Amino acid sequence: MGSIEKSAEFPVSPEKLWDVVGNPSRFDEWLNMHVKWKNEVPADLHPGVQLVQVASVLNMPNTITWTIDEYEAPKVIKLSGTGMAGVKISLTSTIAPTDAGSSVTFQTDFEGQMLVGAIGAAVEKAGLTDLDLSLAKLTTILG
Repeated sequence: MGSIEKSAEFPVSPEKLWDVVGNPSRFDEWLNMHVKWKNEVPADLHPGVQLVQVASVLNMPNTITWTIDEYEAPKVIKLSGTGMAGVKISLTSTIAPTDAGSSVTFQTDFEGQMLVGAIGAAVEKAGLTDLDLSLAKLTTILG
């Protein structure tokens, strides 16, 4: 099993950060691994809602069926999903107020027979790079 975690602070309110991070319909603006949604993102998000995404890591696209496990605006969105070849992924985005604005922590866990050994290590490294690029895009969006 692989795991990636990263946090960043932004000089905006938790609500403004949530408007981007907690809104899957905006993933195309900042989430580097996001390619597209295969279904429309519903306006009413809550636990149990399913979304189908095409994501790409290491230039390998994978269709992931996500289920929203936890959704509490403007604090946390947790998605768990299954992709091709039995890849299982969880993605948790947690937002907290800070003295200077707010912070977000991304926690991603993934596992599957295809993600062991050297391939798993490469996916983890690429995931960290993608997360750094995503945080840079968030910095641009949030000014």
